[in-house]
Amino acid sequence: MVKTPNRTQPKISVLIPCFNEEQTIAKVINDFRRELPHADIYVFDNNSQDATASLAAENGAIVVKEKRQGKGYVINSMFTDVVSDIYVMVDGDDTYPASSVHELIAPVVNEEADMVVGQRLSSYTEGAFPPLHVLGNKLVCSLVNSVFSTNLKDPMSGYRAFNRKVTMQCPVVATGFDVETEMTLQLLYRHLKITEVEINYRERPTGSYSKLRTFSDGLKVINKIFSIIPSYKPLTFFGGISLGLAVTSLFVGSFVIREYIRYQYIYSVPKAVLATGLMIFAGILLAVGIILHVLNFRLLEESNNNQKMFSLLDRSLREK
Repeated sequence: MVKTPNRTQPKISVLIPCFNEEQTIAKVINDFRRELPHADIYVFDNNSQDATASLAAENGAIVVKEKRQGKGYVINSMFTDVVSDIYVMVDGDDTYPASSVHELIAPVVNEEADMVVGQRLSSYTEGAFPPLHVLGNKLVCSLVNSVFSTNLKDPMSGYRAFNRKVTMQCPVVATGFDVETEMTLQLLYRHLKITEVEINYRERPTGSYSKLRTFSDGLKVINKIFSIIPSYKPLTFFGGISLGLAVTSLFVGSFVIREYIRYQYIYSVPKAVLATGLMIFAGILLAVGIILHVLNFRLLEESNNNQKMFSLLDRSLREK
């Protein structure tokens, strides 16, 4: 087992988002305290209707209430309220092994990665993953890898370790269970380094119930899939549609051109109108793609400058 390097003692905070996890929260807290005895353990309670908050407090966790319902809001509060050197984010359902935390933390401490993700799909117990969840994960993963030319296997995992730079550079917009995917996309877009570590993902203990809804959350995943390319690669998205429309326009227009060459007159007026309309629309979409691409480039440039400023500030604070 890889242990956290001991050359410096970075401040480590364990962040546990919770909604009705009274069956498992005490075990999760104690497991992570055993592995990271000097870490601060935070439980962010998202309007639980059971004894999650009181059990967390009894077991020594710092309990923070988040009234806005949704995991995305919880993570926003985590990034705003907790200041640390290293963050470990893990669900409170006891499906992620605390014993793997050292393997997640080590690359972050050694500055080999900005975020390390616990990759679940290579090793999980029977019943831990519903088939539709596996399919959705693979679809998102394939698209993310295609768009960003990377080789991730589990961009939707809820078990992550990351540095302070991530909390400063990663604005969270998603409100639900697609927030982990968004975090991954934000980091890839900003060229921050992500690596993965295989973990043994477990089925929820008896009496603990998943908050995921296969169909409604599946629709969110599908929506996320179709929002990835236009959001992060607008020229590829709009340029691709523009090219398709332009080719269709030329195909339809070829009949009109042949007709005019043969008869010196255009009889197929609807085809001529359709071909012209498609070409105009293709030009508009291409222009939209170029404009958004330029804006994205400027935003990325600004983000990189902010990242450099943050690194300099963080280094100067450490030296004091």
